Amino acid sequence: MNKRHFITSAVALATLAGNAIAQDTSHAHHHGASGPNAALLAATSDCLVKGQICVSHCLELLGNGDKEMAGCARAVSQMLALCGALQSLAAQESAYLPALARTVMEACLACEKECRKHDKKHQQCKDCGDACAACAKQCKAVAA
Repeated sequence: MNKRHFITSAVALATLAGNAIAQDTSHAHHHGASGPNAALLAATSDCLVKGQICVSHCLELLGNGDKEMAGCARAVSQMLALCGALQSLAAQESAYLPALARTVMEACLACEKECRKHDKKHQQCKDCGDACAACAKQCKAVAA
């Protein structure tokens, strides 16, 4: 598999994942997600959707030789992994939620910092940075 084909496949996969998350988020919204973690669930959902779009954009730019997007792609990828776990624990009202919320808050702040480096040039980075800031705020409210 050549580099261009790999990157094209990765972008397509990231886009499909983002679409699936977006559909899941709209489904939860439609059924009125409530409970003690409703705000955190909404923030993680938004962060996941915007992050998927951002990382897909980063991969496309990296594939075109724009190496300055590597840090952003790395930060977003790490945030996505942690945010997905947090969303799952928040939905379950897990006892592990406060501890993970602290870590996710740090990851969201790091992701926001990387995205802000590109937010004047790339709307995807601005949207992701904004979503990460909002998610970090919700994580702080839950963290012990």
